[in-house]
Amino acid sequence: MGYNVMARTCPSRVVLHRIGARWTVFVVNALEHGPKRFVELKTHIQGITPKVLTETLRTLERDGLVLRTDHEENPPRVEYELTELGRSLLEPLRAVRRWAEAHVPEIEAANAAAAARES
Repeated sequence: MGYNVMARTCPSRVVLHRIGARWTVFVVNALEHGPKRFVELKTHIQGITPKVLTETLRTLERDGLVLRTDHEENPPRVEYELTELGRSLLEPLRAVRRWAEAHVPEIEAANAAAAARES
């Protein structure tokens, strides 16, 4: 069976929605170089709340993109890392990140022009 993200009932829409969720890109990028603890992720991803980070990690774990490892130590130590599936998402996300960073001036200029037309 082929998938078509443009079809209303296609499950690939759920996948694309998850990838495009606001914080997914940041969490996957933050885990690019290996496992991190929750506090390390929160510090690295500026602006994310603990609640949203928890929800995002749970979703990514449920989708098979992130592995949560509880080391059962005292004090507790839990780490998060990308699975092979999660690592396969890095290349396309790198391309999107490079594009976003390269086109900031053009996007800002377009926004400024739109704001000027609206006022």
